[in-house]
Amino acid sequence: MKFIEKQGVKIPALGFGTWTLKGAGGQEMIKHALKTGYRHIDTAKAYGNEADVGAAIKDAGCAREEVFVTTKIWHDRLAPADFREDFKDSLKKLQVEFTDLLLIHWPSTTDVPLEDTLEEMMKIKSEGLTRLIGVSNFPSELFRKASELTKGNIAVNQVEYHCFMDQSEVLEAVRENDALLTAYSPVGKGKVFGHELIQKIGKKYDKNEGQVALRWLMQQDNVAAIPRTSSKDHAESNFNIFDFELTADEMSDLNELQSKEGRLINPEFAPDWD
Repeated sequence: MKFIEKQGVKIPALGFGTWTLKGAGGQEMIKHALKTGYRHIDTAKAYGNEADVGAAIKDAGCAREEVFVTTKIWHDRLAPADFREDFKDSLKKLQVEFTDLLLIHWPSTTDVPLEDTLEEMMKIKSEGLTRLIGVSNFPSELFRKASELTKGNIAVNQVEYHCFMDQSEVLEAVRENDALLTAYSPVGKGKVFGHELIQKIGKKYDKNEGQVALRWLMQQDNVAAIPRTSSKDHAESNFNIFDFELTADEMSDLNELQSKEGRLINPEFAPDWD
């Protein structure tokens, strides 16, 4: 496993996303991920599965300090009182006394000033209820504003990122502020599979296209990834990416696939990405 240290906290660079994983089946999948070796579990209030994530971690028998737990608060609950209420409920459902990372899931869709939410997050951090704070789906300039408002305390920006999606501006912003970009949808919602170039590179290493795409992310500075799957085989495959290394030319070839038009996740409440 590769670890990336931010603000004195070691973050496993490869995590496991849990969107749509609910109930007994979801818990079994999360336990399998932990058994496979994942130690970074990503959830969110909006996923409606924090209780399942908490139960799975507990049933898996992992010590609390071994598992890096991330959750996120929804964009219409960013008023300080609402934010704290939802976060405390998250702690209860996750069966933890603190999270390792607490994120704003999407920029506010209400009139709540960003500084008010960030001030509340800083209080939560100062109380020891989360080790790190961050944001998700923040364009580069909004990320810079959040970092400035917190005097550099924003550790993460979680955004869509894969080899078809150009996130160079966000990468520049997070690196300027010694933060981390966490990539969701890191295999482009499956678009990498069947792609001629990615497939060709994979054959060289006896790896599939998803493994190549994840390895491409792992070899970038200040980048983590949280692939999500409901398949035990795919979870194991996604984890098995630390026994090979892409060449500089292969990294460059994959970089060439990126496009500003490569975005796959763009809900109606999304911010102006430019």
